Parts: sequence; C-alpha cells; structure tokens
Amino acid sequence: MRIRTATQDDLDAICRVEAICFPASEAGTRESFAARLKVFPRHFLLLEDEGRLIGFVNGMVTDDRTISDVMFEQAELHKEDGKWQSVFGLDVLPEHRRKGYAGQLMRALIGHSREDGRCGCILTCKEHLLPYYTRFGFRNLGVSLSQHGAPKNRTYLFAMSTENLK
Repeated sequence: MRIRTATQDDLDAICRVEAICFPASEAGTRESFAARLKVFPRHFLLLEDEGRLIGFVNGMVTDDRTISDVMFEQAELHKEDGKWQSVFGLDVLPEHRRKGYAGQLMRALIGHSREDGRCGCILTCKEHLLPYYTRFGFRNLGVSLSQHGAPKNRTYLFAMSTENLK
C-alpha cells in the first residue's frame, strides 16, 4: 500500500472510484475533481495497492471554520496558507473497506495538517458516520447548513483543533 498526492493523470481513476463509492446525486463531478487536482493537488491523497487506486481523501484549505456548499464546486477558494484543512470526501472501494484503509488516509491528511501548522481539520458527514470521525478526535459542532450531497438528510459539521490532532 502506498499513499501519494494525486496528479491530473489520476483523474479517470478518481472518477471511477467516486462513481462506485457514491450515488450520482452525491458524487463529485469530473469537472470539480479536475479543478481540485489543478488547484490543490497537495491536499488530494491517493491510496494505491500495487499501482491500483483503492481510495482517496481530498479537501481544500480555508480560513473558514465551516464548509459551505460553494467550496465543493469552486476550487479557486482554496487558500494554501489557510487555517483549516477541509475534508470533502473520503472514498474507499467497497471490497477494501473495513481493513483500516480509510483510517490510513485520514491520518495522513491529519498529519499533513499538523505539519503545515493548521488550526485543525473540518468536515461534514451524515449522522451514521458521527462515531467513525469521533475516533480521530473530531468534535460534533451540530447540524451543518451545508446541503451538499444530502439534501434530504441532515449533515453534521465536525471540527478537530490542533489540540486533538491525532
């Protein structure tokens, strides 16, 4: 297993994994992934097994402590010297789940955030994922205003400060 930063050459594989991991109503678009890879490739980590993409995590850096819907489609809002590392998506192919790979990706992104001196990390998630992200030190800050990927479901805003970056 190897974790590395993504490049534009990875776009097709990223889109394939995203289409498997999320329903079309929640999946990132090819255009949004292309823009993210162009603007913040350093914050787009891939997990490979013998050269085959099995998962990834990505998100922009921002000074905002909350994630807004516009961030998912406007990569140019990324601020490399920002305070907060966001998590837009954590994808692992179904046949590789429950093996700790998502955790490896999260710890790698959290580690980059710590090394970069960020205030912490932010993400939104659905209710059933609250216990999972709590394991990494994220704290539930309540229901998010974001409707991205879950217009009919509540999403919750999570944040992790530098004091509890694990």
